[in-house]
Amino acid sequence: MKLKVYADRMSQPSRAILIFCKVNGIDFEEIKIELLKRQQFSPEFKEVNAMGKVPAIVDGKFKLFESHAILIYLACAFPGVADHWYPNDLFKRAKIHSVLDWHHSNLRFGAAKFVLNTKLGTALGIPLNPQAAAEAEKLLSVSLQKIESFWLKGNGRFLLGSNQPSIADLSLVCEIMQLEVLDEKDRIRILGPHKKVQQWIEDTKLATRPHFDEVHKILFKIKEHLHKQQSAGASSDTKPTLQSKM
Repeated sequence: MKLKVYADRMSQPSRAILIFCKVNGIDFEEIKIELLKRQQFSPEFKEVNAMGKVPAIVDGKFKLFESHAILIYLACAFPGVADHWYPNDLFKRAKIHSVLDWHHSNLRFGAAKFVLNTKLGTALGIPLNPQAAAEAEKLLSVSLQKIESFWLKGNGRFLLGSNQPSIADLSLVCEIMQLEVLDEKDRIRILGPHKKVQQWIEDTKLATRPHFDEVHKILFKIKEHLHKQQSAGASSDTKPTLQSKM
């Protein structure tokens, strides 16, 4: 039976799974679970993942959720996946696990919370929280600095000094790509100081094209939609002022 990947491309971990499958020629069926429509809480999807989160996979009778676990499984279960994604070397694997564990309690927490409380909250019907955004930005900035000074140390182009990407590179870069929905000034303020991180992002994109670009198209559509909403809101705010001056 064909592998089934349940995903929403607005979800950073979902994008990592989809790109990995496409890059490695894994035959799969993408089943869209639209988070904005709360399809993750449907009884049908709860049969796949009782936690009600994407991504999740079904491979025959085997079901699995949590993106890092899925990436490890796919790298091991499907023939033809290049060794650099999840090396056979035990020590290299352990190092990759250390990056992935660090990611969820640092970079992911900061990036997701910041974007939610500055941009995406409105689309989800959640009030924006400036204080939460400020706290998240601090953690995000510290996380980017840690990537630059620790995880990217050495001469390699990718994490842990490697010259080829691993599942950790893909997972973390997909996380950072969420910053594309921000206003340009905010994105530059956050990413601008981290030149090594910017180069690593470009190297990861290059290593996974054209699939990286195709899967991330949704982010730029969302950014355009949010910009139009913001512009429309600004116009409606200024209209009464203009009328009052007539």
